[in-house]
Amino acid sequence: MAVAVGVVACLMSAACSPAATSTSPTVPASPAPSQAASGRPGCLVGEAWNNYSEDRIALWDQPAIEKQIDAAGGTHEFVDAKSSVETQVTQIDEFVAKGADVIIVRVMFGPDGGLAQETKGAIDRAVDAGVPVIVYDYLIDDPKALVVAFDPVETGRMEARAILAARPKGNYAIIKGHPTGQLEPDLIASGIHEVLQPAIDKGDIKIVAETYTVNWDPYTAQTEMETILSENHYKIDAVISEDDNMAGGVVAALKEVGLDGKVAVAGQGGDTWGLNRVALGTQTVDVWPDLRLRGKAAGDAAVALCKNPDISKVNGARPLSLPKNQATALLVTPQPIMKDNLNLVIDSAWTTKDYVCKDVDPSKAPPACR
Repeated sequence: MAVAVGVVACLMSAACSPAATSTSPTVPASPAPSQAASGRPGCLVGEAWNNYSEDRIALWDQPAIEKQIDAAGGTHEFVDAKSSVETQVTQIDEFVAKGADVIIVRVMFGPDGGLAQETKGAIDRAVDAGVPVIVYDYLIDDPKALVVAFDPVETGRMEARAILAARPKGNYAIIKGHPTGQLEPDLIASGIHEVLQPAIDKGDIKIVAETYTVNWDPYTAQTEMETILSENHYKIDAVISEDDNMAGGVVAALKEVGLDGKVAVAGQGGDTWGLNRVALGTQTVDVWPDLRLRGKAAGDAAVALCKNPDISKVNGARPLSLPKNQATALLVTPQPIMKDNLNLVIDSAWTTKDYVCKDVDPSKAPPACR
């Protein structure tokens, strides 16, 4: 029987479900768009957000982006699609019509969990009209846009390195994200396997289960983990989950049988409750995507594209081989968070000590919770 997973909100990372929300302080939803100055100097950057009601956008992503544009003398204007594909398509087309020099898009997804084809069409129309497009946060298989996202392969490597150090031998399970449409689950998994393969070849570890999880759902992940435990006679030493939401489900399943804190668990996303599990000792590592770094990268790229619309010339951009196309990507490196460096997320104001250290036994508290 499933038990409560708890608050498993996800601060959107490369691999989080598009439907997830954050645990950051509440901000007003859908404020009026900022207006570019009349007779504006510099360039105009249009920001097409898929859902501005996600707190993290106004708290982290947007300020980091706009700081770089402001510093370069540019102007910016943002719109909110309010989770409507049709609205986002219209908004992208309108940015082109009003003369935006660059458009940053956090894309809408279709029924299969992948990029909505209508949104892809609007992106391609913008580029064909001479307006470079930055696709922010999510990887899309489109050679025309510049993708700015956290590096999913390196994310997988970071999870695997931490877990391999904690459990160099034993039975491993891998809980992957949504099975269709999205690119991140398989890219994260490629990083995981890259690190684990030498240990697999030596016979030190064995991957006894590897499963996709529809919609990155924590309750589905919990059920999957219950099945994995039963089928392997509860002999599981480590679990690598591709996000913190699902890691919450994994830990709930482990708790049912008294294995929480005994099985090494990896997650990623910097979710407040994932970080709390790190402090409690039920999650070994949480790979943190510092959104300020990705926002800065997108803002710098927008400024560069105002001067030269060739996405391949943006500093740090590189080719990325995806299933259908050779994309151009600017990939940002995340930060693995473990007990000994939890202070990083607290000092940055990403979350608070009260949240991170909730219910931690003072006698076992990590340095950040003392």
